Amino acid sequence: MKTIAIAVAAAFLFTGTAHAEPARVAHTSGKFESFSDKAKAVTYDAKVPSGAKVTVVGVPTLSGGTTVLLVLKGLLPHRAYGAHVHVKKCGAAPADSGPHFQHVVDPFQPSVDPAYANPDNEIWLDVHTDGNGFAHTRSTVDWQFTERHAQSVMLHNEHTHTKPGEAGTAGPRLACVNVQF
Repeated sequence: MKTIAIAVAAAFLFTGTAHAEPARVAHTSGKFESFSDKAKAVTYDAKVPSGAKVTVVGVPTLSGGTTVLLVLKGLLPHRAYGAHVHVKKCGAAPADSGPHFQHVVDPFQPSVDPAYANPDNEIWLDVHTDGNGFAHTRSTVDWQFTERHAQSVMLHNEHTHTKPGEAGTAGPRLACVNVQF
C-alpha cells in the first residue's frame, strides 16, 4: 500500500489543482468483491479476483484538464486489461455502469466512432500487470467534469481498440469501481 500512497502523492505533485474554484478531487480505494449495495469495487469475472485492490484518484489540473490515476494490486500477472471511465455507478450486472463517459457525446450509442471514442474525448486507463499482478497508469485529458459527472471506472478483458467500427471497445466488462468524479 506504500506504493499506492506514493503514486497518489505523485499524481497531485505533477498535475496540481485548479485554482479558480476549490479542487474537486475524486478518490476511492477498495477491494474487489461480489456486488452488494455497499461494495466500492465489484468483480464480475475471475480475471479480476475477489480481494484484488484498487485505488482511483481524479484531480483537476492547473491547465483546465483532468488527470485520473488508476492503481491495481492482486490481478492476474502479465496480463493486459482495458479500463475506462463510465457514466453510471457499478451495478449487479456489468452493463449497469452504462457507456463510457464522453466529453462530447456521440449521438449514436454504443459509440465506436473514433471521432468520439478516443483517449482525448474519453478517459482511457489501459494497463498491463507485472509478475505480481500490480499495475498503474494515469490519463490526462484537456477538459474537466462540469454538470455531468462520471461515476465509475470499468476494467475490460483487453486493451482498447481504435479502428473505426470498434473504437473504444475492449472486450467483456470484468470489474467496476465506483468513483464520484
